Amino acid sequence: MTEMLFYHLTETRLEHALPALLEKSLQRGWRAVVQTGSEERRDSIDQYLWTYREESFLPHGTDTAHYADRQPVLVCANQSNINGAHIRFLVDGATPPDLEAYERVVFMFDGHDREQLETARDHWKTLKDGGHALTYWQQTPDRRWERKA
Repeated sequence: MTEMLFYHLTETRLEHALPALLEKSLQRGWRAVVQTGSEERRDSIDQYLWTYREESFLPHGTDTAHYADRQPVLVCANQSNINGAHIRFLVDGATPPDLEAYERVVFMFDGHDREQLETARDHWKTLKDGGHALTYWQQTPDRRWERKA
């Protein structure tokens, strides 16, 4: 069964939290897909991942790039999984596809954005009512993740 996690951003923006989670996914040998809420946001995250840390390289591309199917991390604004990802990150309130194809699904939402909070609550309720096991993680003041439910 797919593991479903909800990550509540309270101390940082998505751009600051996402790269570390993607790096951990790659360390596990997983391919990842990040689904954004818009093409503009996809392009913004793509650009950020190239420059977020000088001493690091996170191999990735977008679904519009050549060889998108070969990317270890794919950033898209749709429900595709052309790189055969094991883990899917849903950000900006993106509408999830069929989630059973993944080992893990991570819903990341900004705690300062009312619309994202409401969308996350709706996803939680729908998945919970569907019998899925869910976990809820919230950032601590030192920017670590603490399991709350």
